[in-house]
Amino acid sequence: MIYPATRRDSVVDELHGHHVADPYRWLEDATSTETARWQAAQDELWQGYADGLPQRDRLRARVAELSDTGLVTAPTWRGERRFFLRQNAGQDHPVLYTAGRDGTEHVLVDPTAVDGSGRTTLDTWQPDLDGRLLAYQLSSGGTERALLYVLDVRSGRLVDGPLDRCRYSPVAWLAGGEAFYYVRAAPDGGARHVYLHKVGTSCDNDVLVFGADRADTGYGLQTSEDGRWLTVAASRGTAPGNDIWLADLADSPVERPELRVVQEGVAARTVATVGSDGRLYVVTDRDAPRGRVCVGDPARPAEWTELVAEDDSSVLTGIALLDRVLLVGRTRHAIGEIGLYDLAGGTRVGDVPLPGFGSVGTMSTRGHEAWFSYTDSVTPRGVYRYDARTCRTTRWAAAPGVAEIPDVTSRQIECESADGTPVRVVVFGRAGAGPRPTILYGYGGFGLPLTPTYSSYLLAWVEAGGVFATAQLRGGGEEGAEWHRAGMLGQKQNVFDDFFAVAERLIADGWTTREQLGICGESNGGLLVGAALTQRPELFAAAVCSAPVLDMLRYERLGGASWRTEYGSADDPEQFDWLLDYSPYHHVRSDVDYPAVLFTSFGGDTRVDPAHARKMCAALQYATTGERPVLLRHEDGVGHARSATTFAVALAADMLAFLAAATCLEWTTS
Repeated sequence: MIYPATRRDSVVDELHGHHVADPYRWLEDATSTETARWQAAQDELWQGYADGLPQRDRLRARVAELSDTGLVTAPTWRGERRFFLRQNAGQDHPVLYTAGRDGTEHVLVDPTAVDGSGRTTLDTWQPDLDGRLLAYQLSSGGTERALLYVLDVRSGRLVDGPLDRCRYSPVAWLAGGEAFYYVRAAPDGGARHVYLHKVGTSCDNDVLVFGADRADTGYGLQTSEDGRWLTVAASRGTAPGNDIWLADLADSPVERPELRVVQEGVAARTVATVGSDGRLYVVTDRDAPRGRVCVGDPARPAEWTELVAEDDSSVLTGIALLDRVLLVGRTRHAIGEIGLYDLAGGTRVGDVPLPGFGSVGTMSTRGHEAWFSYTDSVTPRGVYRYDARTCRTTRWAAAPGVAEIPDVTSRQIECESADGTPVRVVVFGRAGAGPRPTILYGYGGFGLPLTPTYSSYLLAWVEAGGVFATAQLRGGGEEGAEWHRAGMLGQKQNVFDDFFAVAERLIADGWTTREQLGICGESNGGLLVGAALTQRPELFAAAVCSAPVLDMLRYERLGGASWRTEYGSADDPEQFDWLLDYSPYHHVRSDVDYPAVLFTSFGGDTRVDPAHARKMCAALQYATTGERPVLLRHEDGVGHARSATTFAVALAADMLAFLAAATCLEWTTS
């Protein structure tokens, strides 16, 4: 394949005694004419290749069909009024609805009605404590740079906004709905602070309530159901710990709430809330890496006692308080469950019946009832209702669309990583024997678990005759805080070793061969894929590296400074060595026949700079000695987060078609 001409510069940095070459530094400048020409040439190269992919149209049609199940979320209740999202078949975005006592549904926010191009998304929303007003945030072009609005729920009339610089800001309403606390960034996009905003007034008059002048500090906010108690949480970047304060708004001015410490200066993730029974509930991994539940008196918020102890084989994910019982959500080796506990002594008294072995979403409650979403690999997300009086779980709302889902079997396998650590992988396939084209997917970072979920991408690949494997790697959250810490900072190589162990096990067990094995990951998972193809290029036939982090010596300067607590900083000599040891961009060699590689990047991505993909693509195109393609699929107007279904389907089909060609998948079924 003939690649576009790409200039190699003699840029060399001297860092902590190392001379580090960076020949494609110029590609970091997305505004330059030369970068634009280079990107246009790469676009033309990709389009020419993509148009010749034999499975592309069929895969796109099938992914679209499997995506038409839509979605529905569990309701958020405010008295007799409920709020929920629903995306019907054929819709590009979920629509926010409300329904009152009579059950009649009304549309509150429809992103497609706001912007027919599909490039505006509803990022977050929060009704006030009475369900009379709604705060919601919209962003466009994938940038996640949200504008916050407030509307009157009954009339649909806009009563406030836009408030800018509110990216994913939490909103904590005061009783009565006249004001709320929220988080707003400085004009330069740097430090964020907590403000009090009075509805209908200029944000120039907002009262600064709390915050440090640090760009890497984020805040969480919540008020109790009655509006009396305010919880403020602060965390630095992605550090495995946070500080929490609690204020009694009945006992101090709302402009200057007296914040008292719940936890401060502790490397533990903690969530605190005052329940409807007046007790302080604390969910924490402090002295319990898999999580425990504590209770206390909100008047003495730093003093808690354990109510529900840590479980040594599951990870606590959240709690919900009903009239007579505490619901505790957990994942056991990534499979969701909900336990029932006595409120007085914390004794387990039963379990919430679930429809299968899958993932359980955030629980919402009202009186003796709880609602939650459920999904697994072949089940579109639906909503279930649990009644504590009858101890029964019933389906409350099915996914609004219908798709013909193929027969798929799954199997969990355990293998040993390089240091003997057991690593689990779930393998999906159809009936049949012999090695088959396989996609191995992983993430392994930021404490985020890979749990079962309905995936049109997975199902289309398996229906076409392939195998799909999802690896539960260190660095993720499948086994709690210690599992996360074992794959971050100086332990990051463990993640890659886990991935290699899974790949080798799939080959050894006859699921696939090296010539049929493709790997895929996005964001931090793109870093995983980049490390895999530079450390073990002979192990894989193909790789899809989506919105990746790849230059680990400059990621902080490319918008990733808040990730220092996850990866480390190149400014620190010891941490520099960690990063240089695996940074994919710096380990591209010119004597290697690299796998077929597809990078994907997004012009509106404000989380991971597309420069990572540009630089790595240029390096591999220059270095590879083989004939397998190295390509870049770039898309403007979308970003890192959820995009319109139309765009997501096209991206999934392109990635699958690329992997199908590289692993010789032939869709022979009717």
